[in-house]
Amino acid sequence: VLEGERQLWRVENGVITAGSLTEKVPHNSFLATKRSFHNFELRLKIRITGTEGFVNSGIQIRSVRVPGSHEMIGYQVDAGRDWWGKLYDESRRRKVIGESADADAVNRAVKEDGWNDYRIRAEGTRIRSWINGVAALDYTEAEPNIPQDGQIGLQVHGNGKTLVQVKDVTIETLPPTPNAPTWEKVGRPKGNKKN
Repeated sequence: VLEGERQLWRVENGVITAGSLTEKVPHNSFLATKRSFHNFELRLKIRITGTEGFVNSGIQIRSVRVPGSHEMIGYQVDAGRDWWGKLYDESRRRKVIGESADADAVNRAVKEDGWNDYRIRAEGTRIRSWINGVAALDYTEAEPNIPQDGQIGLQVHGNGKTLVQVKDVTIETLPPTPNAPTWEKVGRPKGNKKN
C-alpha cells in the first residue's frame, strides 16, 4: 500500500478489508505483493458490497506499480456486478481483453454481497479463472511482448462507496515458462502523469 492510502486498507477479524460504505473511495487503490510471480494458481474468497457509485474490485496479476502514481499496470481479473470473470488490461491497453463464453452461468454462480471463491491460474500465455467452481475465463495472450511475471494485487475501485473484503488467500507457484517475456526484459513503465 502506498503512503497516504493506508487508511483505505486494514485487517478486520482476520479479513483484508478496503474502502468504506459511508465515504467514497477517492481513486483506485491497490494492496500488492512485494514478490513477483510467474506461473501460479491463486485462490481467495472475496466479498464486495457497496452503497453508491461504481462498486467494483479486481485482482491484479502479472502487474507492477506505475511509478509516481497510485495505479498498477497489467492484467486485472475483475470482480463486481457485470464485471465478474472479465479480464481487463489495467493502465496498458485499458480495455476488457477477455470475457466468459457463458456470462449467464457466471452471473448465476456469483453470490451478490456474499463470499465468492475465486480461483485464478496463470500458466504461460494462458489465464483461466473460476468463480464458485464455474469456469469464468479462458484467455490466451496473443501479443508476444506482454510480461508473464509480476506482482499480485487486490484493488478497491475509486469513485464508489465500496467495501472489499478478502480472506483465505493461497498462492501455489508453478514452474516458470522458459524464455517468457518479463517486466525486466520488456521494460518497466516510466511513470504516469495521470493519477
